[in-house]
Amino acid sequence: MKPAVRTPTVAPGTLRRPRRRVIVLAALALDLLIVIGLLAWRPEWALQGWFAMQRLQAGAEVRRVEVDGQRIVQLEAGPPEAPLVVLLHGFTGTKENWLPLMAELSATHRVIAPDLPGWGESQRETGADYGVLAQSERIAAWLATLPRTPDLLAGHSMGGHITGLVAARHPEHVRRIALLSAAGVPFAPNEFGRAVLEGGHPFAVEDRATLDRYLGLVFTDPPFVPWPADRALIARRIADNAFEREVLARLRGDEAFAVQPLLGDIDAPALLLWCDDDRVIDPSAAALFAAGLRESRTVMLPGCGHMPMMANVAATAAALRMQFGDR
Repeated sequence: MKPAVRTPTVAPGTLRRPRRRVIVLAALALDLLIVIGLLAWRPEWALQGWFAMQRLQAGAEVRRVEVDGQRIVQLEAGPPEAPLVVLLHGFTGTKENWLPLMAELSATHRVIAPDLPGWGESQRETGADYGVLAQSERIAAWLATLPRTPDLLAGHSMGGHITGLVAARHPEHVRRIALLSAAGVPFAPNEFGRAVLEGGHPFAVEDRATLDRYLGLVFTDPPFVPWPADRALIARRIADNAFEREVLARLRGDEAFAVQPLLGDIDAPALLLWCDDDRVIDPSAAALFAAGLRESRTVMLPGCGHMPMMANVAATAAALRMQFGDR
């Protein structure tokens, strides 16, 4: 009698599991290809996604306001009743430049950062004057619409020049100021300054190579901008090229040092914050500001280029808090 042959028992569905895994992996791969395709088609979505993540980290929201019939788009974060800090970006910058600093300050301060009129998402009028004198008047009008006078008005680079002009011409809107790598006074000759005076645009971005050159100029340790966000940044800068050149022509002309003769009119205590290796606005500018201002203190940070609020967030935040007398 032959021994009985037993057929191995197989749990229902066991033979189908490998096939299911293949289907799942194939679906995930297809989803990934779709996402890559969409980002290649609309690289701006990648950049917007990055900004959305930074806004989430800062607890910031986007708000649109109208001042004298012009749209201004701004970021707001922090408790409404907390001390108010207003942040003005520089030439070729946007409100998003301040998001790392907003994340640092928003737990203890109300922070508002607008796109300057004509820049970013704020309204741009063809043929309008976007030099620092006209911008200081627009910003003064915008400040008047805020719920209260800012406890600190801070500006970076061109935004610092505008901050100084507002403090001198509209002191009712200012209590304290902070000038970060600010334009508006002469400084020791450097390659950037010579290029501007010769009619060049050292910040111009037209492709990946010029984007890397720009980042290398404003940062000591340039951040890596991955694909496809780099394509979105390049496209934005190409679209703004003519506008940037128009503004730069004003900045190299009669308005180059518009705030310098007005420094003695500024009553607000001033923080002068620079990086010691700034290759755009040489740190020697800080001494000229200090010589003309009634009350100022200077903070010089090591190795952060032209972007202290992005390259050394903690030290920049600490310096701004000190301007309030905070510890």
